[in-house]
Amino acid sequence: MIDQLAASFDRVLADLNQSLQTDEQFTLRLQGEVSQFTRFNHAKVRQTGIVQDSRLQLKLISQQRSSSIEFPFTGDLDLDLPQAHAALASLRLEVPQLPIDPYLVLPTGTATSHEVHTGALLPNADVVGSLLPVVKNLDFTGLYAGGTIVRGYADSCGQKHWFATESHTLDYSLFTSTGQAVKGTLAGSHWDEAAYQAKISESKTQLTRLEQPLKTIERGKYRTYLAPAATADLLGMLSWGGISEAALQQGRSCFGALQRGEQSLSPQLTISENFQRGLVPRFNELGEIAPAHLTLIDRGKLANTLVNARTAKEYQKPANGANRGESLRSAEISTGDLTPERILATLDTGLYLSNLHYLNWSDRPTGRITGMTRYACFWVEGGEIVAPIANLRFDESLYRCWGDNLLALTTTVEFIPDVDTYGSRQLGGSWTPGLLIEDFTYTL
Repeated sequence: MIDQLAASFDRVLADLNQSLQTDEQFTLRLQGEVSQFTRFNHAKVRQTGIVQDSRLQLKLISQQRSSSIEFPFTGDLDLDLPQAHAALASLRLEVPQLPIDPYLVLPTGTATSHEVHTGALLPNADVVGSLLPVVKNLDFTGLYAGGTIVRGYADSCGQKHWFATESHTLDYSLFTSTGQAVKGTLAGSHWDEAAYQAKISESKTQLTRLEQPLKTIERGKYRTYLAPAATADLLGMLSWGGISEAALQQGRSCFGALQRGEQSLSPQLTISENFQRGLVPRFNELGEIAPAHLTLIDRGKLANTLVNARTAKEYQKPANGANRGESLRSAEISTGDLTPERILATLDTGLYLSNLHYLNWSDRPTGRITGMTRYACFWVEGGEIVAPIANLRFDESLYRCWGDNLLALTTTVEFIPDVDTYGSRQLGGSWTPGLLIEDFTYTL
């Protein structure tokens, strides 16, 4: 089906180019997938099936105005070509009615790229037989998604980009008899049975610990270890106007104080966008190519922000291929010197947090984030896990927990995938270490 989509995409592109009128330009974006989805509940199959779904978005640009339409894309030219021409006709009626956009970015250049990443996924018929025996007699709930994802871009100037990758994600929870849960994720382009068994074994160990009585923690400040998944939750907040140049220019960024020199971050902290791992396309909605590696926070200093072409035009800044939302797409935090076997001993007494949830900015311009603990979080004494904890709310500043209070980062990183399937299966994720933080603030 992927080859059929590619052939139809090329034909639609050629037809639209031939249909252009004077003063018209267009962009054409493809989002498609062929994925197997298998949902589990109580270690049984609840739902399974294969989804073939693709969509085209056509954007028409004329006389400093633009509008777009999205429509289904099948790979069948008898269906796709009439849809494309109907969309073009509709846009020609709409665009002249719109106001002039002073920061409209026109497609330019003739850059092309073609990336296809093949994998070794579980055959569709083997998914259930491979996953369920390992979780026999456990209350296992989760979603396996695997297959090929495609992204394409082309425009009337001659730019054309194609990205396809075979990948899988497994997002699961194991539940105790009292309703406590351990959450885990596994992702990649090659199914690794040994890695899956090791992941479930680790989760079963945490599940046993959750059977102990809950310990109530009083509000206050505690030494805290954030496991890689919890670190990824915190890092993801930077996509909500944190590392965006537009947000910085408009006074909405958490890093405004860092840029002005009023606040500082730890020299242990380096955050980058790294597209060299090949899990997400480097091109954005305008066909621009992001750098293969872009350092954002360099040893505690603000080195770069994410700048799309529209922001660049409005604020006279150089663009660096950021997407429309100037959000993280393939982020990583560099490692430190805390080895995995020393985590509990170095934590000594405090909180071990596997996951966070309900995160939001409590005061974005000052870098304050609020949220709650979730899934397999424990009280530690003398380097030993003592008891699971009841959920806690925290309210903490990035300038504290990523600044002077950042004690250590682990020597290893874990890939935390984007497991969102709302609308379509998403790409990418983040590579994060664990963080050891002094005096993390809990309010409830």
